[in-house]
Amino acid sequence: MSTISHTVIRISTGLDRVASVLAGAAIVVLVGAVALQVVARYVFSQPPIWTEELARYAMIWAGLIGASMSFKRRFDPALFNGFTTGPLWLRAGAELVKSLVVLVYLLPILWHVFFGPGMNPARGFLLRHSRTMADALPFSTVWVAVAVPLMILLILIHLVARWCGDDGPADPDRDAT
Repeated sequence: MSTISHTVIRISTGLDRVASVLAGAAIVVLVGAVALQVVARYVFSQPPIWTEELARYAMIWAGLIGASMSFKRRFDPALFNGFTTGPLWLRAGAELVKSLVVLVYLLPILWHVFFGPGMNPARGFLLRHSRTMADALPFSTVWVAVAVPLMILLILIHLVARWCGDDGPADPDRDAT
């Protein structure tokens, strides 16, 4: 395997580790906000208004960053999981179709993150969110919306790593047989 392939796979693995920390932190924030909401509601009868919104935003981050982790680990739903053996052309064709599905789905979303109708950047997803404030928290919702392009970029990097020969994390059950 070439140096470039090793570098791409190392970058993908490093970004996956960072994503694991981000998703874990989002889960901790989510659980903490929900726990605070429950205690404040049923013990003190006065829940803070911001806990629900914080839990919702943490769930968005955990879900989107978790989707990139799932893709890296090949836990994502795949059309052709059965083609691990057999003729090379069949395995290559299955990988090509899987890659095309990912690209056809994610690239238009990434485009619309930055450009709205008529290729107007002002109507793009991120710019619209930059002008919107959260209801109960003192920040712009762009900090929530930025999870969408981040997830897409992570998945695209993991896809390139797959093309470079990344099989995902080692499976301990596979090594035992």
